[in-house]
Amino acid sequence: MTGGAMDVLPAAPAAAAAEPEADEEADPPAAAALTLSPADSPPAPQVSEPRAPDSSRMQMPPGNPLLLSLTLQELLARDAVQVELIPEKKGLFLKHVEYEVSSQRFKSCVYRRYNDFVVFHEMLLQKFPYRMVPALPPKRMLGADREFIEARRRALKRFINLVARHPPFSEDVVLKLFLSFSGPDVQNKLKESAQCVGDEFMNCKLAARAKDFLPADIQTQFAISRELIRNIYNSFHKLRDRAERMVSRAIDNAADLLVFGKELSALGSDTTPLPSWATLNSSTWGSLKQALKGLSVEFALLADKAAQQGKQEENDVVEKLNLFLDLLQSYKDLCERHEKGVLHKHQRALHKYSLMKRQMTSAAAQNREPECVEQLESRIVEQENVIQTMELRNYFSLYCLHQETQLVHVYLPLTSHILRAFVSSQIQGHKEMSKVWNDLQPKLQCLFAGPHGAPSPPRSPQDGLSPH
Repeated sequence: MTGGAMDVLPAAPAAAAAEPEADEEADPPAAAALTLSPADSPPAPQVSEPRAPDSSRMQMPPGNPLLLSLTLQELLARDAVQVELIPEKKGLFLKHVEYEVSSQRFKSCVYRRYNDFVVFHEMLLQKFPYRMVPALPPKRMLGADREFIEARRRALKRFINLVARHPPFSEDVVLKLFLSFSGPDVQNKLKESAQCVGDEFMNCKLAARAKDFLPADIQTQFAISRELIRNIYNSFHKLRDRAERMVSRAIDNAADLLVFGKELSALGSDTTPLPSWATLNSSTWGSLKQALKGLSVEFALLADKAAQQGKQEENDVVEKLNLFLDLLQSYKDLCERHEKGVLHKHQRALHKYSLMKRQMTSAAAQNREPECVEQLESRIVEQENVIQTMELRNYFSLYCLHQETQLVHVYLPLTSHILRAFVSSQIQGHKEMSKVWNDLQPKLQCLFAGPHGAPSPPRSPQDGLSPH
């Protein structure tokens, strides 16, 4: 585990690290890329070939860097980033929204636009293609209303907190620049920091030895983990949807209670004179109006309590569910990048190598000029280096996937935090509303006053009404 670990590559040219692709040939099927004849096989073993379990591979080296020793509390304590909307829109003609981004870790407060987040996201994907980079919320060109802007602010806050707490991201200069650089052009500064640096594979001292730290059944473990996290994602997606519906019902309930109280107050404040037909009961209606008029205060308080409960559950339950869903979605995206990216490029490199070997065999059989054969040999050597680099990248991608899977499981205890917040909100909300309802009950006694002003308890619905 020293800096010389990268030297195991046999004099691979710079073109090998750039992973050139076979543009002149169509993409081969996955099966075709893995069925080379023995004469066409490159010196390095193919990644997808079945391998017998090796006792040396089964034993993890001491101090295995593959394993993450983190708890959820330690992860959350890495940083807490706030993203607040600045009310004024900047710009003379094209108005744009600006955000105040403050980091607890860096003791910083900077101003960022959505496009700054976009460039930052691109730099993360460029430097860490084998890690979970959360997706950004979509950009709406026209008609961005207040609800859309608030939803995007929440999503940006979740994004930057997941990034700021991610172990490799949190130590990278691009994160520090984004959270603390207060210069005029943060986008160029971010791009400059990533120039001529290369991705994590090029800079990690263990990249060439990633295979040594992986278990022999890594492909099986990867498939099982992917299926498990897909199931967890589906369940949490349903939980989030139900939690959103409960929040929506609480807000609707608050609005209904407020209108209910206002209508009672309007009824009590009615100034329409009583007709002569009702003069015998004029005193009763007057006392009823007086009682109804004062009930709007309690119903307004009930509405406020219901709205507070909905707001609290939106912040403590729905947002945490969304945070975990964003993390799970980034894991799913990473799995797709692994299969469609490095694995697909490796298959194309193998296919191109196979074509070159066949051309070489054909040229030798036809006794072509030595210069042509020498050129083919040179291309074959170059392609062998490409294949070896792609194989190393494939193992490094699996190495990172193994760590990212552990990181997802570190976040899993967040479930207990969500449930505790949900239960506490329900208990507190019902307790406070119950108190208001109990305080309201004595004030209803005057609504049931008898003909001589004596209180008369209300009749229950099942008692019915007297025919007389």
